[in-house]
Amino acid sequence: MAQPELISIKLKRAYEDADPEDGTRLLVERLWPRGVKREAAAIDRWFKSIAPSTDLRKWYDHDLDRWPEFQRRYMAELENAETDDVSELLELCAGGTVTFVFAARDTEHNSAVVLREYILNVLKQA
Repeated sequence: MAQPELISIKLKRAYEDADPEDGTRLLVERLWPRGVKREAAAIDRWFKSIAPSTDLRKWYDHDLDRWPEFQRRYMAELENAETDDVSELLELCAGGTVTFVFAARDTEHNSAVVLREYILNVLKQA
């Protein structure tokens, strides 16, 4: 695995233009972002299975009062996620710059933020 200081995981809304500095663009949503054309999104890999479950996503509903509990529940889901997809995501993140592409308007309180924290923690322990 790459050294933690060399790992670069960026976050970007699906509605922002793709940029060569994004590196590998990974969609980390269960649903395709509304109104975004696949060509324009320039997604290299879509990790549906790693996104929050439908039940968790609907429960959270971007209610900031639920943010701490959403983080805890999503981390628990990630611990139990499909091993192959998590392994592939870890390899991609350790291999160079990646950008987690997400749809939420709130850039500080969304599942991509939690996923980045989770991945960085796992890679630090490796």
